[in-house]
Amino acid sequence: MPTTSSFAIDVPDTLLARARAGERPAFEQLYRWFERPVFTLALRICGDREEAAEVLQDTMLKVLNRVAEFRGGGSAGSPFWAWLRQIAVNEALMRLRSRRSHGIEVTIEDEYALEDHSPPPPAAADAAQLQRAMAQLPAITRSVLWLYHAEGYTHEEIATLMQRTASFSKSQLARGSRRLRQLLDGTAAARSDNPAAAATLEVRHA
Repeated sequence: MPTTSSFAIDVPDTLLARARAGERPAFEQLYRWFERPVFTLALRICGDREEAAEVLQDTMLKVLNRVAEFRGGGSAGSPFWAWLRQIAVNEALMRLRSRRSHGIEVTIEDEYALEDHSPPPPAAADAAQLQRAMAQLPAITRSVLWLYHAEGYTHEEIATLMQRTASFSKSQLARGSRRLRQLLDGTAAARSDNPAAAATLEVRHA
């Protein structure tokens, strides 16, 4: 099944060969291509721009150090972008688990302000409206929604990543989807009841 992930960038074998050989320009090209997808994914999971930037740096540093180990590609192998995405997801979830283990509450700081081109969960026509609603979800729930809808992970894969069960992933997805619809429906109703405010909102997020 074709993926809709923003990571799905076709990286030429020649560029990978140059990166494996340690050519700096080749790695800089990889960084430019994957900087935005990695940052966006980290922001969706961590909910914090500084942490997302740190995840980006840690991810790309690991890619730099491990690119010679990548043995995918070809007709049967895993694509490079999937390998890189796996590193990014692991880094972001590791930070989220660390924060939760220290009892730190996960907060969101204007998450919707970052425009991205990854497909959102269904039932949202307005991207800014969706990001505001996503920002109100618990971090774990939001992570499951994003990994499932935007990145195309299965419940079994999400369970493995989060060290939980597939049932946990399914319940988080169902709960998050219901809450997301409530938030989106509530926003739509408010805009419908207050045309002036709706017009202001449209201008603000145009």
